[in-house]
Amino acid sequence: MKPAIVYLAPEIPALSATFVYHEILALRKRGFHILPVSVLVPTAAALEQEALDMEKETIHLYALGMPSFLAALLTIAFSYPGRTASALRLLIADISSVGLFTRSTAGLSYRFLAAARLARIINKNNCIHLHAHFAHVPTDIAMYAARLAGIGFSFTSHANDLFERGWLLREKVERSLAAVTISHFNQLFLEHNGANSAKISIIRCGVEPAGCRLHCEKRECYTVPRIGSLGRLVEKKGFDTLLLAAGMLARQGREFTLEIAGSGPLLEELHACSEREGLGGMVKFYGPIANNKVPEWLSRIDLFVLACKQDKNGDMDGIPVVLMEAMAADVPVISTTISAIHELIQDGVSGLLVEPGDVVALAASIERMLDDAQLRRRCISGGRTMTDGEFSQKLNIDRLAELFTNMG
Repeated sequence: MKPAIVYLAPEIPALSATFVYHEILALRKRGFHILPVSVLVPTAAALEQEALDMEKETIHLYALGMPSFLAALLTIAFSYPGRTASALRLLIADISSVGLFTRSTAGLSYRFLAAARLARIINKNNCIHLHAHFAHVPTDIAMYAARLAGIGFSFTSHANDLFERGWLLREKVERSLAAVTISHFNQLFLEHNGANSAKISIIRCGVEPAGCRLHCEKRECYTVPRIGSLGRLVEKKGFDTLLLAAGMLARQGREFTLEIAGSGPLLEELHACSEREGLGGMVKFYGPIANNKVPEWLSRIDLFVLACKQDKNGDMDGIPVVLMEAMAADVPVISTTISAIHELIQDGVSGLLVEPGDVVALAASIERMLDDAQLRRRCISGGRTMTDGEFSQKLNIDRLAELFTNMG
């Protein structure tokens, strides 16, 4: 019998992390019983019907409130004093590590209380394993909840949760049954932070190629090439770098249109950058796109560019799923050498890579890709190889299912 698993993530189903609910749906098709628990109520929920249906069954942990947290902790303490004492020892050790009078201590203490409520949910639903997505807040909750519930836990780490908010990583890996991460780059990062390499497994956030190619046969040829980019409008996505490169190309007389899809806090700033670069009607800010509409949007794009970089807080992307989606949809891609993107894109084979923030190199790579049909064909073929193989959803769900079955 497949194990019953609680899936915990910051927001389910979130537009910015569609891979979480896709993973849940894929595991359910393999016979796993998955109970979705979201730390927060999603601020920007995914919009397709399957996501809306999942949102209705998802438990929003923080929305349950402090009184329910305290009641759960008292119930567990009375029923399972040994588990409670063990979990409290973890909390005390963690507070000692991060510092007594710090914001981190306040956060850990609150998450410990929330974990008690989650432990009650776990036991009530007869779940025998807990899996958290993201190594920061969800895994904080997971490691205490698992101890209070008397079960094991695992977690998947991605990017921001390691590079900007990576506290207690060694402890989390050691306490887990398995620490999943999306790249070799992340594995080395965890090991550099003292994590036990024997517990780390690399499982990608893959894509379903057939779904990405739904509209490929309808791809149109445009006289003026269309460049696309999609992501949350934040610093690490490098949209400003892309606009500067587009401005450089426009001043050289290159004709193109650029569609930037997504929403976020930098929208007005990026609009202003576009105006300063004199791009005018060449750039369209498309707004957010529902995940099931992305393949249709990609079918209208000749080139996909994501100019990822490190932001001022040290945050950076891991391997953006949207790059996989573009490659699976037979769109040539350009990105940067930051983090683990080179594990997906081999320069000149499955796409082009430039150094982060290098406007001149990005403009030259865009021009090269648009002008060289043979390069485009080679990169499209190479992109298919990657998304049909190492970065396919099927292969990586196989890996995850095996991991969970061995724990069950």
